[in-house]
Amino acid sequence: MSEWSNTAAGEHRIRQDVVRVCHLMHEKNLIAATDGNVSVRLGPDRVLATPSGVHKGLVRLEDLIVTDMQGRKLAGRGKPTSEMALHLAVYEVRPDVRAVIHAHPPIATGFSIAGVPLDQCVIPEVVFTLGSIPTTEYAMPASPEGAEVIRRYITKCDALILQRHGTVTVGEDPLHAYYKLEKLEHAAHVTLIARQLGQVQTLPAEEVAKLMKLREQFGLSGPVYPCTVDGTCVVPGQAAQSGGEKSKDDVMLDRVADAVAAEIRRQRAE
Repeated sequence: MSEWSNTAAGEHRIRQDVVRVCHLMHEKNLIAATDGNVSVRLGPDRVLATPSGVHKGLVRLEDLIVTDMQGRKLAGRGKPTSEMALHLAVYEVRPDVRAVIHAHPPIATGFSIAGVPLDQCVIPEVVFTLGSIPTTEYAMPASPEGAEVIRRYITKCDALILQRHGTVTVGEDPLHAYYKLEKLEHAAHVTLIARQLGQVQTLPAEEVAKLMKLREQFGLSGPVYPCTVDGTCVVPGQAAQSGGEKSKDDVMLDRVADAVAAEIRRQRAE
């Protein structure tokens, strides 16, 4: 996505992405009826967002509205989403974020209602990309308290669960925020299956350290939320590592990571 979308053509492409994401969310059972909302920051003082009361599986380009950074409507036919304060709170504390998605994925939401967190170091792909998935304190939907809860958490992560109220994921554009939503719900589904089959086994701390090392080699940016191993918090980059000389596995990991990072740099240069 360009620095800011100040042209009509640029905004049109973003509207297409927002509508595509809304339809995907409905198709993938991540929202129901008029639930959920999506926004994109168009510029320093403009936000494009889905309107209130519109079925996201049926939303159209012309349904989207534009507001200022106080949530006042600048263009469009509908009313701003009731969760606009939540979106604006993210943009206020995370200047790197360009898109916000609030959804109601049933399994992840079910975990929060059951009081079961998803903050363990369990699935390598999730630890690698997100760290873990925190669950916030409860705040009434569409309330000022909801925006305050977001401020306390979103500086530390790109994906979170709102207690009894779905999820929030953020990214550099609508599709990247959507990818994190899919990954979050998939992690909840896998964890649910594991709980049904037996005990959920966490990754050893040294494996978390390796994943963080690989993440650094890949040049991935964005916050990574600490996860837990057997109830102990593992801070990314500070996980337990063996002292002394590197093991053969660590040496091999470094070589693989260097090779992958070099290939990524080569592809970006082309």
